Amino acid sequence: MKSVSRRSVVALGATALLAGIGGRAKAAGTYGPGVSDTEIKLGTTAYYSGPASTAAAYGLAQVAYFQMVNDRGGINGRRVNLISLDNAFSPPKALEQTRKLVESDEVFAIAGSLGTPTNVAIQKYLNGKGVPNLFLTSGAERFNDPKEFPWIVPFYPIYAAQGALFARHILQERPSARIAMQYENDDLGRDYVKGLKQGLGDKAAMIVKELSHELSDPTIDAQIVDFKGAGADVLIQFTQSKFAAQAIRVAAGLNWHPLHIVASNAGSIGTTFIPAGAEASKGVITATWERNPADPTQAEHPAVKDFKTFAARYMPNLDLNNAAALPGYNNAWMIEQVLKRCGDELTRENLLKQATTLKGLEPPMFIDGIGVYNSPTDYRAIHHLQLTRFDGTTLAPIGKPVLLDDIS
Repeated sequence: MKSVSRRSVVALGATALLAGIGGRAKAAGTYGPGVSDTEIKLGTTAYYSGPASTAAAYGLAQVAYFQMVNDRGGINGRRVNLISLDNAFSPPKALEQTRKLVESDEVFAIAGSLGTPTNVAIQKYLNGKGVPNLFLTSGAERFNDPKEFPWIVPFYPIYAAQGALFARHILQERPSARIAMQYENDDLGRDYVKGLKQGLGDKAAMIVKELSHELSDPTIDAQIVDFKGAGADVLIQFTQSKFAAQAIRVAAGLNWHPLHIVASNAGSIGTTFIPAGAEASKGVITATWERNPADPTQAEHPAVKDFKTFAARYMPNLDLNNAAALPGYNNAWMIEQVLKRCGDELTRENLLKQATTLKGLEPPMFIDGIGVYNSPTDYRAIHHLQLTRFDGTTLAPIGKPVLLDDIS
């Protein structure tokens, strides 16, 4: 997947300006860096290359969404110039690119920066500069710290709560389970593990083997062989799509059929289950809060129709089963709403205020009934998850959405 270059995105904004977006006269407002009467300049980084580049559609969806916004007239008459740079899923690269966005491009805010280790790398820098990292995409608990890091605003279900939800499901379905657990060796993996063990409580001894891996590892095949050898009948993976797909293929090849659970960030039909083989992936459980636009049962929903229209025009090569595009689309929608609320008071302080006082916004591609709630003292935004099971075609819901606050 090619990266979205800084030059191409800036050129996109220039094209929109020439088309007349933001051309009308405006009363003077109160502005922070990166804002004028005609423009709001945002920056972000995503993985367009590197070990997690299967998620490149996230960044592409953000860029495409704001192109659509600009084509409709911008936000309060201002075009949005989103500069999206490649961080290659590398923390040092993420910091380098973010510094460039803040210090050279002078962006108003960072918009939905993607990834746990990459956001860890920029957390102190952005907070020290007083630059909002608005609705970053990671569920690590460290990002919900309004007291110490008020400028860092997360937008993803907390990993530890997700781990606790999976634990509850295991206890219900396999009360005598022998659990094998694999996790990536970073804050994402460790937070999931923490939540799973807390959810299991005095049953944590059910975990008969746990192994970590590095994102730079080319394969985790040997670990799956070890898990089967340990006599596990439940396999849970807190990792990325690449490694979840490997595990599904290897387990099938070993004729090993455990209850298989993968973290929400790896629960993509397009980047995990289809590459692993739809038949081999049947029965794998994950969790979500977003609609699947490729699900035939959702085809007539107005939000799904709108998403398909958007994708056809602005992301014509998108596989609708690629779940990475959805959080990028929903993230950009949220940022649009917050910018609208700012009106002509486009300061970083007001942006932060509007982004941390949300009371029930429902992004269009969220499952019905799941809204966004946060406060200046608790930045957690998504409080419900839907357990699902892959049936060979789509993600079929298991029961109703669960309130994470009740189990975490």
